[in-house]
Amino acid sequence: MSEVAAVDNLVKKYAQLQQEIGKVIIGQKEAVNFTLLSIFCGGHSLLIGVPGLAKTLLVNTISNSLGLGFNRIQFTPDLMPSDILGSEILDETRKFKFIKGPIFSNIILADEINRTPPKTQAALLEAMQERSVTIAGNQYNLDLPFFVLATQNPIEQEGTYPLPEAQLDRFMFSINLDYPSFEEEVEVVKSTTSLNEQKVNALFNAAEIVEIQKLIRKIPVADNVIKYAVSLVGKTRPNSDLATDLVKSYIDWGAGPRASQNLILAAKAHAAVNGKYSPDIEDVQAIAVPILSHRVVKNYKAEAEGITIKEIITSLF
Repeated sequence: MSEVAAVDNLVKKYAQLQQEIGKVIIGQKEAVNFTLLSIFCGGHSLLIGVPGLAKTLLVNTISNSLGLGFNRIQFTPDLMPSDILGSEILDETRKFKFIKGPIFSNIILADEINRTPPKTQAALLEAMQERSVTIAGNQYNLDLPFFVLATQNPIEQEGTYPLPEAQLDRFMFSINLDYPSFEEEVEVVKSTTSLNEQKVNALFNAAEIVEIQKLIRKIPVADNVIKYAVSLVGKTRPNSDLATDLVKSYIDWGAGPRASQNLILAAKAHAAVNGKYSPDIEDVQAIAVPILSHRVVKNYKAEAEGITIKEIITSLF
């Protein structure tokens, strides 16, 4: 199949995929789209929202519709790295045997990732970056595709361990889930308080997802689009010549080079699922907020004046 035909096929299957997910997830279209884009790019996502907005259900439904293996890890203050990665035990023949932990799956839901201490959060870093884990000097490769979709509750910050910037930077997207509209909430209540259970059909498999990831990387990008993405990231840095007055006033730290890479990769995926064979500046703008929002650090003045990261990022377009 040629690349053009593969993109056309992806557009059709993406529309079917949205319909399948829509059987269970009502509303939250933006969150679903960004999560799927991160999977097609091979990136990880951080889902931020108050309890009850179907963060866990969304990840579970997406994994079912993509035909991928799924494990959920509930992060708690007493969780140890070995609880995630696995550990070596002595078997009946008095030899060490490695028992794989829940990290060995295609999609990992790291539920409330900020509830566990840094030592355990760091256990995910090698898996997220290298797609492998090292236990007792032995390296074990994870099955591809591999994604970490982590959830975080923005209101309960007491007794939590905020993710360090270096780990936040490993997440391609930071996706905010908002409250549903009145009509959507009515539909949610109807569908979840009856005996009707919706079955989600798997439209893809692991091998197809890996092929889509390769297809996304083959998509050509014009130099002016790459320069636009790099200058957009440059504008978020308060000490840069490109920085606007708004950035200089309200931002302490800007985004790093990984943001520029992710902007282009996500713009390629956004273009492909919308039937375009090459991304333009509009594609970069469409995915800029979830890619930059967790990489830009606001100062106290911005907090005091109620200036949001989204307002600052959209002012740079």
